[in-house]
Amino acid sequence: MTTTNETPPRPPQPWERDLLEKVLLESLNEQRRARRWNVFFKVSLLVYLGLAFWLASAPFSEIPLSAGKGKHTAVVDISGVIMDSADTNAETVIDGLKDAIKDKNTQGVVLRMNSPGGSPVQSAYIYDAIRRIKAEHPDLPLYAVVEDMCASGCYYIAAAADKIFVNPSSIVGSIGVIMNGFGFVDTLDKLGVERRVLTAGAHKAILDPFSPVKPEERQHIQALIDTVHRQFIDAVKQGRGDRLKAEEHPELFSGLVWTGNQGIELGLVDAVGSARDVAKDAIGAEKLVNFTPHENLLDRLTSKMGSAAGRTLHEELAAKLRLE
Repeated sequence: MTTTNETPPRPPQPWERDLLEKVLLESLNEQRRARRWNVFFKVSLLVYLGLAFWLASAPFSEIPLSAGKGKHTAVVDISGVIMDSADTNAETVIDGLKDAIKDKNTQGVVLRMNSPGGSPVQSAYIYDAIRRIKAEHPDLPLYAVVEDMCASGCYYIAAAADKIFVNPSSIVGSIGVIMNGFGFVDTLDKLGVERRVLTAGAHKAILDPFSPVKPEERQHIQALIDTVHRQFIDAVKQGRGDRLKAEEHPELFSGLVWTGNQGIELGLVDAVGSARDVAKDAIGAEKLVNFTPHENLLDRLTSKMGSAAGRTLHEELAAKLRLE
């Protein structure tokens, strides 16, 4: 007979079983909580991405009140530099005007203006569009209301309106054209840098900042500027008509600017008034509805990424030639 000293295993005590059960139960609960938080964070991420995409795709302009919301005065903003590549350009302004006119509750249109000017081409496009709108809708009042500034290309556009309203301290005018740049010819000599330019065409390097300006090129550019200036003057005269005091004040077209009150005396503008004043008193529809379209963030990003390189040369030339 064989004997052994091994002690039989001790059965677990009740408190040990309770503790083990609690540990296992807590572990299961922790796993469940982890799964719920995982699902929560995934859903939150999807909602966040969806909201971000919606905001990027939606325009940042205020949404126009549609038909059936009552009579109103439509507002189209012209602010900042007027350029093809800027927020304010011919396409956006004309689209805003078209949308405003389509709305059957629009009783009149206010161009709310605050711009130093910009591209003569973009300004001319908007000017011509306003003239067409006035011809097609002769009974629809279209007024320009100047806030801080309406100079150069901005005034080009305003001249097409039925009337121009200003603040007494507004700045208006600047009927002129400017093309500027810099010359670094002597700088290269001092630095000991040799300028190497290869062109096909005798004047292909015109306005090159590292080359002297040739007399015939200066004359050509001056003629170009004079032509654009003449177009500007003709547009202002056509829009303002007999209201201009051009014969009494020949400096009107010299590029000078004036205050709102001075502009009234010169015939550049008509009266003092804010957008709301004009809507209430001149148009008869106090409610203002903004029809200014704005490019949404997604379109802006893709546009900048896709065409930035192609617009570089255009922007350089446009920056040199602008209405002032």
